[in-house]
Amino acid sequence: MNRCFRYAALLTLAALPLAAQAYPTPQQAAGLAAPGDMLISNATVLTASHGRLENTSILVRAGKITAIGPKLTAPAGTPVIDGTGKFVIPGIIDEHSHTAVDGGVNEGAPSVSAMARIKDVINPHDINIYRQLAGGVTIIHIFHGSANEIGGEDAVVRLKWGLPVDEMLYPNAPQGIKFALGENPKQTANPHGRYPATRQGVDDAIRTAFIAAQEYKKRWDDYHAAVARGETVYPPRTNLNLEPIVGILEGKVLVHSHSYVSAEMQGLIDISDEFHFHIATLEHCLEAYKIVNEIKAHNIGCSTFADDWSYKMEALDGIAYNAALLEHKGVRAAINSDSDERARRLYQDAAKVIHYGDVTEEQALQTITLNPAWMLGIDKTVGSIDVGKDADLAIFNGDPFGPSALVEKTIIDGRVFFDRAQDLANRKPVAMYEQLFKPPLSLGLADDGGGQ
Repeated sequence: MNRCFRYAALLTLAALPLAAQAYPTPQQAAGLAAPGDMLISNATVLTASHGRLENTSILVRAGKITAIGPKLTAPAGTPVIDGTGKFVIPGIIDEHSHTAVDGGVNEGAPSVSAMARIKDVINPHDINIYRQLAGGVTIIHIFHGSANEIGGEDAVVRLKWGLPVDEMLYPNAPQGIKFALGENPKQTANPHGRYPATRQGVDDAIRTAFIAAQEYKKRWDDYHAAVARGETVYPPRTNLNLEPIVGILEGKVLVHSHSYVSAEMQGLIDISDEFHFHIATLEHCLEAYKIVNEIKAHNIGCSTFADDWSYKMEALDGIAYNAALLEHKGVRAAINSDSDERARRLYQDAAKVIHYGDVTEEQALQTITLNPAWMLGIDKTVGSIDVGKDADLAIFNGDPFGPSALVEKTIIDGRVFFDRAQDLANRKPVAMYEQLFKPPLSLGLADDGGGQ
């Protein structure tokens, strides 16, 4: 390719739409920031709360679902999406994700790292955000890794591609924190590392942290009581590693614990009884079916895999029926990804729960919508298609539990953040790149004969 043609090609490419990257322009992003209006007409609606509704429309005003029913009309100027032949479900919620974590997911030095906050290291430009939108995912629950018995604070994130992190954080979601049991926190792969090195030690580290938090809380309670009496006293020294654990004791911070083996899950339940705190979810929990009665009695959710097992010793007793057995016993189960890739196909993983465990269509749908919303404390506003809830929706070209179904649009707050037709159109400029620069372009000029 000669130099003149190369420069002409570069000028041509400069004029191509940057949407070829699927990334919104600043003007588009500004429009996506505010909740939107729309009417989805004449679709099959899987509500996740009150069954399947045929030939049904959904009216959205200012990002909220305001009406559901047949033959709805919208005010003039409202965008209308023809849902004929389409299926609409609530936006999918991935209850266990490490997507968009920038700079490493594990804090491996201390056994307790409650002072760390995942929201400080979220990368809003991670392409996996867009790819998961293409799979109908609207909310992800981002964790630290499982190197610590008590890890850092989590983040509930809406996949508002193109917007800054602060506008992605789900408003008023309860703060949660990552716990971990078993092989990972006991540093199985690093036997000469830090304490603990045994499963018993993991329990001890957690219990020791709660004892320290109780003492820390008492010092602050005594200080506030002294101030209330009019005394002049110095406040205790703030401990950022104990503050979140005090939040757990006060019921302000939700515990989400990585777990595999039933005995270890039971051990954490015993610790929660001892220190009077609630476990919101057991994560992975492949052996949860063995202690389902104890889990139900403590109102704990179980966020698990659809059909992963035997990939390490802890997973040896995992079975594909885990989620279904939990559902049949009245325990809320969620199907999570723990993977940038698997997150794009969670609707297919939910279908496996029907295949293996004979649950209903609605129960399966709830494992990726309403149940994870409940586990995260946001089910009053998302997780099902009901009047008054946020318009977080996914529109499929067919039954979402069918093997060939594809997401056509993903909607958050009444705004379209993924449109398959637009995505396909945006690929044309990428094809032009490829045609213009085969063989691959070298921006140096040495191949032009060495002339300057």
